[in-house]
Amino acid sequence: MPTLIDLSHTVEHGLITYKGLPAPIVCDFLSREDSRRIYVPGTEFHIGKIEMVANTGTYVDSPFHRYADGQDLSELPLESLANLEGIAVRHAGRAIGRSAFGDLELRGKAVLIHTGWDRHWATDQYFEGHPFLTEEAARHIANSGAALAGIDSLNIDDTADLSRPAHSILLRAGIPIAEHLCNLESAPAAAFRFFAVPVKVKRFGTFPVRAFAIV
Repeated sequence: MPTLIDLSHTVEHGLITYKGLPAPIVCDFLSREDSRRIYVPGTEFHIGKIEMVANTGTYVDSPFHRYADGQDLSELPLESLANLEGIAVRHAGRAIGRSAFGDLELRGKAVLIHTGWDRHWATDQYFEGHPFLTEEAARHIANSGAALAGIDSLNIDDTADLSRPAHSILLRAGIPIAEHLCNLESAPAAAFRFFAVPVKVKRFGTFPVRAFAIV
């Protein structure tokens, strides 16, 4: 039987994903108690409400996130998000350069960079000194024809570099980016399928996903 591996963080009330962005507000629109006044005795429902920025939890960036003329979430083909052949690239250290990928075949694959930075999730350390892709590495992934790129840290770019070269290169090439992945140590280096499908929202560039692997 195939094994499912969850690669997503849990979104909850008050979660800070990225410093400077507001935490989600998770509350009731219709509580179970209030619903009892609507339905017959013994029948109740809960309708939840969430207010959040798109960059919350584990999410996918579409080209529209960076480029006004890029594909938005509603335009991303499922083939770029679901049932992708996955490859996990293990890396220790901060700047992830071209050499991290060696002679790996990346074409058509979800290239997931496993740094282990998710161990700092929900701590102040998560926001400081995170691993990132260099411009050279991002260009290699794009030129290799990867289907998707992902990382288990705060940002696929060095947040000190305001030109955001990895986002710029990958999204211009039409390659979605999955950020804030987790649990990649549970995925094999290869021979797995990857899924990270966001809600189909028009004129939106980013949205949370339930990312997972099938081994």
